[in-house]
Amino acid sequence: MRCVLVLLDTLRRNNLRCYNPETRVQTPNIDAFAAESCTFDEHWIGSAPCMPARRDIMCGRLNFLERGWGPIEPFDVTLPALLRDHGVYTHITTDHCHYMRTGGEGYLQLFNTWDYHRGQEGDPWVSRIDDPANMPGTFYGRVRRQYQLNRGRWPREEDMPSPQTFQSACEWLDDNADADDFFLMVEAFDPHEPFDVPERYMDLYGGGEGLDRDYFEIPQYKRVSEAEVPAEAVDYVQRRYDALVTCCDHWFGTLMDKLRERGIFDDTLVMLTTDHGYFLGERDFLGKNYMPLYNELAHLPLLVHYPGGARAGERASQITQNIDVMPTVLDLAGIPVPEEVQGVSLMSLATDPSAPTRDYALFGYHAMDVNITDGRYTYMRAPVPSNEPCFEYAAIPTTIRRYLGADRPADIECGRFLARTDWPVFKVPVDRPGIIDQSDDALKEVSDTRLFDLAVDYAQLDDLTSHDDPAAKEAEGRMVGLLLRAMDECDAPAEQYERLGLGGAA
Repeated sequence: MRCVLVLLDTLRRNNLRCYNPETRVQTPNIDAFAAESCTFDEHWIGSAPCMPARRDIMCGRLNFLERGWGPIEPFDVTLPALLRDHGVYTHITTDHCHYMRTGGEGYLQLFNTWDYHRGQEGDPWVSRIDDPANMPGTFYGRVRRQYQLNRGRWPREEDMPSPQTFQSACEWLDDNADADDFFLMVEAFDPHEPFDVPERYMDLYGGGEGLDRDYFEIPQYKRVSEAEVPAEAVDYVQRRYDALVTCCDHWFGTLMDKLRERGIFDDTLVMLTTDHGYFLGERDFLGKNYMPLYNELAHLPLLVHYPGGARAGERASQITQNIDVMPTVLDLAGIPVPEEVQGVSLMSLATDPSAPTRDYALFGYHAMDVNITDGRYTYMRAPVPSNEPCFEYAAIPTTIRRYLGADRPADIECGRFLARTDWPVFKVPVDRPGIIDQSDDALKEVSDTRLFDLAVDYAQLDDLTSHDDPAAKEAEGRMVGLLLRAMDECDAPAEQYERLGLGGAA
């Protein structure tokens, strides 16, 4: 059993030609890979953003109903650990800096070996007391002093962290291509912001023209109108993102070339996907986290090259999520899927195009609205105005760059609150979503319940909850029933129903 999982952070589905033939983005290597793979058309986000999505992948179950951003818990049953226990060698190479921060503990250590390439975003790597000489004088969005220090260590494209990640994966394959049982995870932080990209890729999209300031690589997570970013700058940052996708495509191509060079591409399961999308000015939004999980964020790419080339060039219409990665790999390896895993294996689709997967995708950010799609409708259930009761459950009470409940420790309880484990956990009251850090009104954008019919309104412009007709009311009632069933099947804590104004569990 050989499996390679490639995760490109913040890869927008609409920028890939296999999903959007009209895109201007040049991705010849991903295009070629799609022609040799099965393209999944109904692949949806699970837990958002970065680390919650990774816990989904590692554990095969949804993170966001119980907690937000956080580490691997001591009671988690994980894909790398199960593979190791059954003699499958596991390795991850990555430049994803959040693994090294408070709130990212325990992920890399699951693997037999891991390789980390430094410098992305605010990675505290290059140590200088004085400010860097390359700080821009004028800019839109944000500038990270630490990143400006770090980027001075990359005189060439191949020295940058994501290219280093792909080169490291190629070197690992050179050393281990003759092995029969391995799981290789290749996780690039790009095309996540900062949209730092060599000029040769920017030249494909008009170069640096059109920006009236020195720098725009890190958008603020705000509405375009609130951030006071003009249309010319929005166009510029869109081109930077597109250029970075093309850069990622180039290095993804080196990995695929290496698999072919070593003669193992044909019989290896290779999956390419992402954790979430991103807004680059659409709907007046920049960034992620604070707005509803519209399709720009929630509808994701998934390309699967099955061993032997099964389903090459075909498309799958079944609903899938990243929680399906774990059972798929376990199925390939002949390892029983643990009962607590909520995902389903996609291996049956290699031989049966009509094989069932699931009839819904449940997704969201912790402590915000809860969303569900059946492939036809997307229902976004807003919390009650108080957003209470709301708790996070954790045995390791860390979250992004801080500790859970540090502002109100006297209100934290400890007990056996999770039915699937005997481990005691902290029950931490939540005043506001932990991933909202650039807004004084954390729930402003998700205070309304929404319903969209994707068959006629993929752009999600016509909210059916505002319609006073029987068909819309019937659709909403059906989606409420599906949401209740899904929350029950996915072990939602009891207070989630009350927080969403849904009464008791199904």
